[in-house]
Amino acid sequence: MGDFAEAVRERVRRAREAVAAAHEAGDVYAVTEAREELDDALRMARDLGVDPGAGPEDEHEDPR
Repeated sequence: MGDFAEAVRERVRRAREAVAAAHEAGDVYAVTEAREELDDALRMARDLGVDPGAGPEDEHEDPR
């Protein structure tokens, strides 16, 4: 699962960057869209048993 797991981690990384950029820009709509993508990417990682790496949003979520 090496390449696939890395692709999932990359999706999470890009989504985290998009959330941060949207926050920095003060764009509420973009934050909402980016957050939804991040939630989907984290859900996929969890469902597939891929460790997405630690991030600020993981502090309030059950990693299982």
